[in-house]
Amino acid sequence: MKNIKVKPFAFFIFGLFAVCFVSVALATGAEVNDIWSALKIAYKTVPILLFIWMVFVLYAWKWRIFRNWLVPFPCLDGTWQGSLQTTWKNPDTGEVPGPIPALLTIRQTFGRISSVMRTAEMTSRSYCADFWIDNDEQVRKLAYCYTSVPSVLIQDRSQPHDGAMLFEIIGVPAQTLRGSYWSTRKTTGEVTLTFRCRERLDDLPDDFGSHPLQAK
Repeated sequence: MKNIKVKPFAFFIFGLFAVCFVSVALATGAEVNDIWSALKIAYKTVPILLFIWMVFVLYAWKWRIFRNWLVPFPCLDGTWQGSLQTTWKNPDTGEVPGPIPALLTIRQTFGRISSVMRTAEMTSRSYCADFWIDNDEQVRKLAYCYTSVPSVLIQDRSQPHDGAMLFEIIGVPAQTLRGSYWSTRKTTGEVTLTFRCRERLDDLPDDFGSHPLQAK
């Protein structure tokens, strides 16, 4: 991700290598007399460093100890639930439907993030996502582009389309995502979601609520 803090990360890797190098030298009783003896110790250090890096990438990047100074972006992995208010007008009535229940699942690793948003009538999947983090400017946002595919039962009034979503990340740790979207259907809207659970739900929960158009 582009928001990695390069200088702290470089010092972190260098410090970690130095600690591993000294530990290997002490454990094996090796002495550094010339460049070749140093290279032998470094050769034994690399597998340890790679193992630590693997643990960091898979798990440790989420730990609070690394937050802000090393890992600037928050962990949003899991399921978020809330509602969206669209500006879309029903072509049959000319009315704008009320708030639509929405469920967002986020899959996040150290180097990648993707999202799937579901309502009772459509599913949208991101194809390009990243953070915009700038602590000096007090900016903490998540943005992504998506493709939305409505249910085949309603595609006479709602066609597949692309769009973009921009969320403001609220809370430390993050508890709320609030933002807006716009689409190639020339519609816009606002979305507010709160964190539900770390499990990524692949179906709408029982307490999800009904879609305003389906409720009529």
